[in-house]
Amino acid sequence: MTTAFETVPSGRTPNPVEPLPHQLLAVLGQHRMATTSQLHELLRPTAARQTISGPLNKLRRDGLVDYTVLPASNRSRAWYLTGEGARLTKDFPALRGRPPYPINSATAASLKTPHTLTVVRSHLAFVIDARRRGDEHGHLDWTPEISHPLSDGERVIADAVMHYTLIEGDERTKLRAFVEVDRTTMSSERLASKLIEYARLWSYEPQLIGRPRARQAPAGTAAVWLRWYPVFPRVLFVLTGASRYVLGNRISDLQAMVAAHPLVGTLARQVPMGAAVLDDLEEQGPTGDVWVPLVGGDARSWTEL
Repeated sequence: MTTAFETVPSGRTPNPVEPLPHQLLAVLGQHRMATTSQLHELLRPTAARQTISGPLNKLRRDGLVDYTVLPASNRSRAWYLTGEGARLTKDFPALRGRPPYPINSATAASLKTPHTLTVVRSHLAFVIDARRRGDEHGHLDWTPEISHPLSDGERVIADAVMHYTLIEGDERTKLRAFVEVDRTTMSSERLASKLIEYARLWSYEPQLIGRPRARQAPAGTAAVWLRWYPVFPRVLFVLTGASRYVLGNRISDLQAMVAAHPLVGTLARQVPMGAAVLDDLEEQGPTGDVWVPLVGGDARSWTEL
């Protein structure tokens, strides 16, 4: 099995050509929810804030979007698609095949905001860093809630799948990653067990009826993940919601799972995996030396894991 990069000649990053209201609907269809400031940073970072708020209010009057007011936030708004907005966007080219999950009330929206907006925060750290570096990573290059099948009808659900194009001179290197955003709302053991799910996805090959189901190692070209990816994506954990001490312990527990579980250890020798604190991503950028490799070693950029 290989984790080799795909490298092709560099080209100019395309400029947005879709009308802003269309982009706003697409982002909310993709991410499920985002604040006004997050939408501003994603789509029009150099424009006045009213550039975003005006079209959002028009879309709300048209019944396509609505918002919930975030607590203790100076009346900040988190926007989401209504049922009508979800029906309208389901045939957008960028959203085809993405199940619509319209939010039916502000109460329902408020229950989703903590995790959903933290995932968007994580995405923004990569978007801002990509702009600074001249890489390609835009508002639709991050797809939350991606589900893939495992054996026995089970599924692994990633908080997000990221697509990123690293530009160095005349070369464009395509990178992909499964991203898990941990707000310290689950036990450290449960978080670490997510690595077992990814190892199972990496090794899972559906068997024909009448053939043995179990297999010891991913060999050949029948691994189920090859339906979607030319190489298995990196596995990145973004941690927040606790003290540095607690987050450090959670990273240590992820490393312990790599060391203790045979299949996870085999995956880690083939696929780059790392963990970082969200505050560090926002302050230093994801290409800073902020990622702790789960196989051990010094902190580094996520591109160098």
